[in-house]
Amino acid sequence: MRLAIASGKGGTGKTTLAVNLALKASTMMKTVLADLDVEEPNGAIFVGGELQNEKTVYRHTPDWDQEKCTLCGKCTSWCAYNALIKLGDIILVMPNLCHSCYACSELCPDNALPMVASPLGTIKQFKRDELHFTESRLVIGLEQAAPLIGQSLNYLDENYDDYDLQILDSPPGTACSMLEAVRSADFVILVTEPTPFGLHDLKLAVETVRQLKLPFAVVINRDGIGNDDLDKYLKAEGIDVWARIPHQREIAELYSRGEILYDKVEVVDSALDEILKKMEELK
Repeated sequence: MRLAIASGKGGTGKTTLAVNLALKASTMMKTVLADLDVEEPNGAIFVGGELQNEKTVYRHTPDWDQEKCTLCGKCTSWCAYNALIKLGDIILVMPNLCHSCYACSELCPDNALPMVASPLGTIKQFKRDELHFTESRLVIGLEQAAPLIGQSLNYLDENYDDYDLQILDSPPGTACSMLEAVRSADFVILVTEPTPFGLHDLKLAVETVRQLKLPFAVVINRDGIGNDDLDKYLKAEGIDVWARIPHQREIAELYSRGEILYDKVEVVDSALDEILKKMEELK
């Protein structure tokens, strides 16, 4: 099973849930946790573990060859992402807009746009006890999170295809990076909190996964703060709540020290048991 853990907004406890669920599940089945929040991965702070492998991944962008180019301008009309612009007798390439679709390079009649490789990011592989953990990190300054997430998912397919459970710690929000992270999931858990901001962004996340036709449920973190608007919305929409994690000072203190929760806080352990039970019922 490939389980994506996502949220409409940052700071709801998505990584906290992903890490603790993965560590607990790894005591029962072959489990891998993938941190796909490639612009700011922080799962390793909590998981730790021993580094097993590190891989640099690359992207390919066109490199304009002025001597070969006849300035026909066809490449600029083909590019769906406006990464190529014709300025007088120059073809300007903007790598940050390029999605490496190869259309300009493959279709150029003069072979004037060869694709060249440049580093996109790294994928690190760790092991803690029985849990395997991968962290993907984008090169600072790049705006290509989705391609790195796609390559990270391919890495899971190549190395962990026979595992019982793959847990994806997705980027927050509902932008391209989140879509890329969850689109191949068998099930999505949306983590939210009972606050006006939490409800607003949960609605966006719910609309997103429904558009993708992905089955999903909600886990409520910091339960007990805010008001009952969240519960009213979930009931009206017929959305299942798989677990509630209460708002407790002890949880916040342990989190602030980068510690694991489920083996120290009974209510967290019980919530994870509920989630694992629901997951088993899906099979």
